[in-house]
This record gives sequence, structure tokens and C-alpha cells, in this order.
Amino acid sequence: MKILLLGKDGQLGWELQRALAPLGELVALGRAGGEGLCGDLSRPQTLAESVRALAPDLIVNAGAHTAVDRAESESALAHTINAEAVAALAAEAAKSGAWLLHYSTDYVFDGSGTRAWREDDPTGPLSVYGRSKLAGEAAIRASGCRHLIFRTSWVYAARGGNFAKTMLRLAAERERLTVIADQVGAPTGAELIADVSAHAIRGALADPARAGTYHLAAGGETSWHGYASFVIDEARRLGVELKVAEIAPIPTTEYPTPARRPLNSRLDTTRLRTAFGLVLPDWRLGVARMLRETLV
Repeated sequence: MKILLLGKDGQLGWELQRALAPLGELVALGRAGGEGLCGDLSRPQTLAESVRALAPDLIVNAGAHTAVDRAESESALAHTINAEAVAALAAEAAKSGAWLLHYSTDYVFDGSGTRAWREDDPTGPLSVYGRSKLAGEAAIRASGCRHLIFRTSWVYAARGGNFAKTMLRLAAERERLTVIADQVGAPTGAELIADVSAHAIRGALADPARAGTYHLAAGGETSWHGYASFVIDEARRLGVELKVAEIAPIPTTEYPTPARRPLNSRLDTTRLRTAFGLVLPDWRLGVARMLRETLV
């Protein structure tokens, strides 16, 4: 099987290079492309030409415009990358019979209520980013291509910057931190997403009826305040000296941003776990492992 991976240089793309390698011949492209192929999602037509030239059996799109606040002032670019390029990939997959694996987000929902979102719940994005990602999903479904769409949230990885590393840096500099406490979700490791992706691809190839949209997130839930508190407690347990003495909870209204964030980012993963026979570990296990990798 020939696999085309787009977005290889991102946190998820890095982990997918490892997880997808055993499944077949992997061609991984970043924005700069390579070997005469385009990996730049801001150039949908050129991207489509590269897909035709490569003729993959599976396209995995881990690339996206993920700068949520910047997307508010770059709406055209966000739409091109998150919707138009995805539509071009889906069209090529439909023509050739290839599978398309694409990653979406909890930002397609409006964040209301406290119940975990199911795949068939009404959408209602609050931001340009959310609307562009929802448009990408719609384009995939409209194309008729065989696909898997994984909606995920609060993604982190040991490689690159992340919320945990930011909290630890600030905790070493300040005695008091303020962290949002009314946004709730599950920190989900890129490593977990990549491993689940590889497992699901094998399952979908064996049983095409498993195609469709799924929610993929670690088990359990927490707020950003709870996340920060866990990270700092765990770091101290590992022997890291930190200056912070207080982590104060604040509401979202005290931390205004250009893009509105959903308060409820809980994702119901029942469909994914049932369809593919998976257990999704509690979020604390992945975060603790990431901290051990980066701090010890």
C-alpha cells in the first residue's frame, strides 16, 4: 500500500510517520514538499496534481491552519487550507478509489451544555477556524470518497511547544498563575492519535463499512486549570523545582481572545471504541508520560 502523509512536520505528523510506516510505502510531505511533489495546503490545485502523480492508496491529511486566533484575521487563508485543500484531496481520492484520513476538531461544535458531543450532534462553530474545519468535513462527505474523519481536541506532544511546557516555564518564573477553569475537555497526545489512526486504518481496509466520522480523545476530562495543576504537581513529583505557590482559576471572560473558544470540548468516543475495539486511556497517563520524557 502506498501512503501519502501531509503535514509531516507538525506534532501529529511527526508521530504519524512512526505509526504509519509499518502499513506500507510512506511518502511524507511537509509544506516545502519534496521530490517534485507539493505538500502545501495553501495551493490546492498544485496539491491535487501531486496526488495524481503519486497515486496513493491512502491519503492522510495531518496538515491544517491551526492558529485559532490568527485565523480570525486570515479567514481566506484558513478556508483555503482547511476547506479548499481538503476538498481537492477528497476529489482526487474519489476519482482514484483511495482512502482519505482527515483530522477535524471539537471546534465544529458551539461548546454549549455539559454532555460529551456525539458525532451526529448539531454543529455550530464559534470561530473562523471551526467554520473552516467544518467546511472541510462537508467537502469530504460530499465527494463520496472512502474516508475516516477523526475529530479530536486539546492535542499535545513531547516534541515542540505545548500547554504543559508553557505552564512549567511560567511556574518557574512566577509565584501566582491564573488559568481558565470553565473550559472542559481531555488533553490528547499526538502519539495516541497516531497509534489509533494506524489501528483504525487497518480495520477500515478490512471492513469498509467502518468508514465515517469518529471522535478521538483520551479518557476522562478536566479544565485547563485542572490540566495545569496536574502538570505542576507531576513535575514536582519528578523533582523539578518551581516558584509558583498559587494556581488561581479564572473564567474565560477574564481572558479575552480574538476567537471564541468552546466551553464544552468533551467528545463522546463510544462509536470509535466500539467500532474498532479500542480502550482510550485516561488523559493523565499520556500527560505523565510526556512529562517523564521531557523532564527526566
